[in-house]
Amino acid sequence: MKMTDLPPVAVSCGDPSGIGLEVALGAWRVLKDEIPFFVIGDPGHMPQEAPVAIIETPGKAARVAKDGLPILPHAFRSPARPGYPAPENALGVVEAIQRAVDLVQKGAASAICTAPISKKQLADHAGFRFPGHTEFLADLAGIDHPVMMLTGRDLRVVPATIHIPLAEVPDALTPDLLETTIRITEAALHQNFGISKPRIAVAGLNPHAGEGGMLGQEDASVITPVCDRLRAEGMAITGPLPADTMFHDQARTGYDVAIAMYHDQALIPVKTLAFDTGVNVTLGLPFVRTSPDHGTAFDIAGQGIANPASMIEALRLAWRMAHAQTALGTA
Repeated sequence: MKMTDLPPVAVSCGDPSGIGLEVALGAWRVLKDEIPFFVIGDPGHMPQEAPVAIIETPGKAARVAKDGLPILPHAFRSPARPGYPAPENALGVVEAIQRAVDLVQKGAASAICTAPISKKQLADHAGFRFPGHTEFLADLAGIDHPVMMLTGRDLRVVPATIHIPLAEVPDALTPDLLETTIRITEAALHQNFGISKPRIAVAGLNPHAGEGGMLGQEDASVITPVCDRLRAEGMAITGPLPADTMFHDQARTGYDVAIAMYHDQALIPVKTLAFDTGVNVTLGLPFVRTSPDHGTAFDIAGQGIANPASMIEALRLAWRMAHAQTALGTA
């Protein structure tokens, strides 16, 4: 299958009172001749006078993209007021994600790119019981262990633990969790990024990777045995390494992905290096999923100043990953 033969990317609209639809429109202006994609959402929620092309099926997205942003209509209960999320629209946000998953599972879409959601709005008004997109998509796909990757400016980083308090990280960081995270990451770099033998750098948990046990025992008791075992299997792994020296320019040339031990250890370097262009990727799913690495930005919604750069990069990465996966499957 040629890259141009792939089905389009499905974009779930996110919270329609946020900037999701604005950045999708901005991405269409840049990518309409490059990447076929469509938005699952309510056309009435689009910015006024925005060029929109209503489609009945995903397959028509590429044909109408020259005329406007392709939208596969998805009805919501209420109009969207920028910056003021409507409780009655929360369920529609969840349903748009579910619809995107259904389309990609049926082969009508090549990948999913999710616009930002308000987790509090969904929890309060739609019974949403997940910490975020990552866990919800894993549940829909029947996957027990999704892995979150952040990418941007020649950096890929994966946090082994994600949305938990820092005080809970040492207990949550088990050998099984770390090994599973590394294995899923290596498989995804091969399958979705076309890297035949990924180089994996593993960060320590404690300052100076524990300083020989003086600054904590987890690096020696948990992280080192996992790295040694996987290295013995043939994986190209280094670590545990002091996290404070892993992310400068020269260090980043030595690996294809960094495994961090907790949320901020992973996200701070990505957001420092690629604040406007970072992309969130979910690994371990049976389909490709990316997302812009920012939130709903209710405070600037509707003002026409939202930067679409992260959405653009998320769509580009989704398209490349879908193509790599297809090429591997037909090789």
